Amino acid sequence: MTDAQHRWAPASCCSPPRPETVSAAPRAASNGTASTTPTTPAAPDSAAKAALVAQLAATASSELSMIGFSADEFRMGSVDPQAYPEDGEGPVRSVRVEAFAISSTTVTVAQFAQFVQATGHLTDAERHGDALVFQGLLARELRDAAPAPEPSTPWWRQVRGAAWFAPEGPGSTAAGREDHPVTQVSQRDAQAYASWVGARLPNETEWEYAARGGLDQQPYPWGSVRDPGGQRRMNIFPGEFPEGLVGEMGTRPAESFAPNGYGLYNTTGNVWEWTASGFTRADGSASGSSRSGAYPVMRGGSYMCHSSYCRRYRTSARTSASADTSLGHTGFRLAFTPARPG
Repeated sequence: MTDAQHRWAPASCCSPPRPETVSAAPRAASNGTASTTPTTPAAPDSAAKAALVAQLAATASSELSMIGFSADEFRMGSVDPQAYPEDGEGPVRSVRVEAFAISSTTVTVAQFAQFVQATGHLTDAERHGDALVFQGLLARELRDAAPAPEPSTPWWRQVRGAAWFAPEGPGSTAAGREDHPVTQVSQRDAQAYASWVGARLPNETEWEYAARGGLDQQPYPWGSVRDPGGQRRMNIFPGEFPEGLVGEMGTRPAESFAPNGYGLYNTTGNVWEWTASGFTRADGSASGSSRSGAYPVMRGGSYMCHSSYCRRYRTSARTSASADTSLGHTGFRLAFTPARPG
């Protein structure tokens, strides 16, 4: 399948909205009797979680790296053959962006741990008791115990106990991933963190302006070719999605690969990023009845994207989910509005 010959993949493949909390009811066995859910490792108790949070927070940098921009105009959106018109990527339009600053990386596990340690913040995933995880990252026992929230996306599993410090659920840990993007955080969690540091989430226009790195109408932050010289420039699905995994997958450190022309890392691939904008088309109309302006926009694609199914790993690509959705491939970066002189 070439870049210009692709099918439209529904946005729910990237980010299904938060389903109802998993039921604890027993499943029916093949002989018609009730069977219990397979045993899964227990979630950490409060003391164990506190110790883990302290361990993660201890590695955080004391500084946030922010990149500032003056007011400017650029051409936003895309009508490239690779684009998904159904997602409202087009039309291409000239837009103005006011002066702002944006972080060079997504917020890391260690940075989020500092926030939790200081505030006691309980994420939406913890409040709901579950979060969404790609089945390829789960042991068979845990995968079999976790339902698929939507029949059309069986690769997503609703895992009890999955949270930012245990991204794949019980038995997993964020330890060793301190410099990776924090995941399993909802937009509401991201906004809470941003408020804590005196920042905010970028709006969609700011995000795309910064993500393009100064290039005009290029699909990738470095140009028109996805893998220039045969070299990977972003973290996307290795193999044919979803069953043909070849090698390892999951998040990579937030400073993986070369930054774009503005110094931002991983604005395509690795993790989707929450923004402050509602999911509408360029003309202001809702882009799909189930994904209206009430659903926040996510940008950038993730380690689950692959051209065999979905190519939303481009600078103009977009999707959305409900503000309380927690996903194993979604994080965020920060923005800041400078004070006006006088």
